[in-house]
Amino acid sequence: MNTIRAVFSKTAAAFLIAGTILGGGAEIAHADSTLTIATVNNGDMIVMRELSSEFEKAHPGVHLNWVTLEENILRQRVTTDIATGAGQFDVMTIGNYEVPIWAKQKWLVELKPDANYDLDDLIPTVRSGLTVDGKLYAMPFYAESVMTYYRKDLFQKAGLTMPEAPTYDQIRQYADKLTDKSNQIYGVCLRGKPGWGENMAFVTSLANTYGGQWFGMGWKPMLDTPAWKGAINWYVSALNADGPPGATSNGFNENLALFSTGHCAMWIDSTVAGGLLFDPKQSQVADKVGFTASPKGPYGKGPTWLWTWNLAVPASSKHIQDAEAFVTWATSKDYVNLVAQKKGWVAAPAGTRKSTYENAEYQKAAPFAKFVENAINEAGPDAPTAEPRPYTGAQFVIIPQFQAIGTQVGQTIAAALSGQMTVDQALAASQASTTRTMRQTGYLH
Repeated sequence: MNTIRAVFSKTAAAFLIAGTILGGGAEIAHADSTLTIATVNNGDMIVMRELSSEFEKAHPGVHLNWVTLEENILRQRVTTDIATGAGQFDVMTIGNYEVPIWAKQKWLVELKPDANYDLDDLIPTVRSGLTVDGKLYAMPFYAESVMTYYRKDLFQKAGLTMPEAPTYDQIRQYADKLTDKSNQIYGVCLRGKPGWGENMAFVTSLANTYGGQWFGMGWKPMLDTPAWKGAINWYVSALNADGPPGATSNGFNENLALFSTGHCAMWIDSTVAGGLLFDPKQSQVADKVGFTASPKGPYGKGPTWLWTWNLAVPASSKHIQDAEAFVTWATSKDYVNLVAQKKGWVAAPAGTRKSTYENAEYQKAAPFAKFVENAINEAGPDAPTAEPRPYTGAQFVIIPQFQAIGTQVGQTIAAALSGQMTVDQALAASQASTTRTMRQTGYLH
């Protein structure tokens, strides 16, 4: 043991001498590290990847390895990795669904940015969704609510006027009049791709405003109720009559491509699409886009869509300090300004910082800015449903089981959309499978 101590002491002394020679006690440069970043293939993340060389320049010795995936696959990969502690990723792009659940499991690193980051600049509703017991476990890259996009030129040609607060019945009437399949123009585009964060994000918010909800008190599933039947019948009939072909293959990115190339008269989806649709570099209809509120159903407002894509550091990362540095950089005011400088203000990440919305250049470039800021500030994911409920969340349910339940139900709803089963059959199957899962996991007795 004494020999080992002697050797250790000599080694330590050698390092101290080397440090002095290198510059009066300067730290020895740490070994190069490679951060593996898992992210989604959305437009804003593609821009982040493009601009990340600026981070590497400012942090010599830190290299970035990108794993960019389609939304459903990303969710599967990062969930498996973090649940097993595999440590494949150093930075994960996750939603405000995962953050509180994973933080309670101690799977995420608590983040403590310095004063320059300006935490108080984050929009309060966004920050609160990433905070557990007063601690921050992810940083928001962009945030979104939901809105209706429409083609002003097509509405004018058809003699239609979009109201400030449309109903779903009105949307269907407009869609019938605007559909021109011979010219590949479809009255309404909506998410149809199965997934708890794809078709079910839209479908859940639709069901809420029809007076539906996932669970009643006691965790009893409520998927075969008249409210759900009304919502899903509207959805299936509207897309079959006025939607594009192959709607069950269309998620956010596919509908964005359809609308931006002139094939959709209306699209109800994330507010983040505004920055893409109004950008003439990315949209062929940038000068023809109008926007208004998300439609209401018979119940009214209900819980309103609020989603954030965030960057988090898993506790299993072997490069936590460097990963924190990257997460801080990519969600900072400086990064927002970098995007504005390189891509124009219309492309700046939306929904996270008050300072972005206070910027006159952003307001000028993004005519939707004030609308989106208000939608995010007023989003009510905890608002009441038609009947009392035991959960929170608007377009998702914040329980660990929802990822599997939402995916299963999403596949069944897609089967109804493609005509493989009726709406009643799809909802009966969804009710049965959800009831079974809730019993197996002890929520329902």
